[in-house]
Amino acid sequence: MPLVQKHAEGSFCWIELGTTDQNAAKRFYNGLFGWTAKDFPMGPGEVYTMFQLEGRDAAASYTLRPDIKGVPPHWNLYVAVENADTVTARAIVAGAKLLAAPFDVYDFGRMAVIQDPTGAVLSIWQAKSNIGVGITGVPGTLCWADLSTADPARAGAFYAELFQWHLEVSENDSFGYLHILNQSEYIGGVPPVKHRSPNTPPHWLPYFSVEDCDAVAGKAEASGGRLILPPMSMAGVGRMSVIADPQGAVFAIFRAETR
Repeated sequence: MPLVQKHAEGSFCWIELGTTDQNAAKRFYNGLFGWTAKDFPMGPGEVYTMFQLEGRDAAASYTLRPDIKGVPPHWNLYVAVENADTVTARAIVAGAKLLAAPFDVYDFGRMAVIQDPTGAVLSIWQAKSNIGVGITGVPGTLCWADLSTADPARAGAFYAELFQWHLEVSENDSFGYLHILNQSEYIGGVPPVKHRSPNTPPHWLPYFSVEDCDAVAGKAEASGGRLILPPMSMAGVGRMSVIADPQGAVFAIFRAETR
């Protein structure tokens, strides 16, 4: 069980589900990933649910407020930074839209929410007492994220300025998939525009590691989820599926190819 003590700057450090039915989400993801749920009060009639594996935080969930119009159920990614205010200011200069200015989350950390110049939304996290995800490398943990955008060049320039990410094409890759390199670690990618539906809003798609992609996809469908992309294999990479949970939040599952 690889435990996380600190997240490298520029890495994905937290994953959070905004949903219309928190209790249903608990049942669905517990059955899918074996997460246990711990609720923490966050206001009158509201709780913040921590999803845990082996007693370590793996993800979280909250109920979308009815006064927030037009925001569907979704998974939101957080990126680790040393200073949320500095990075937010840099994001605005680089063309981002500020959705939530930096604010303190009790003594856990400081965060902001931005929309990149191509339209995808991302959160920034400056850890204090809570680093975010505390476990990695086992089934049920965040393992990757794809950026769906109609303008990879603009997005690449923005994230290079913001987090010093590098977007790279693998050798002998005719597909055109770009890998996101943060420091010395590959953390995600950008699929080619030619395979992207023009009607899909820009977004980040999180991937969770699983032991058996087909079994988990089947379980998701049997539990009320919808297979947007049934399990498929990528030669030399692994097997994956894209799923919408019963409330409509979209995520992917992935099983790496063993060598």
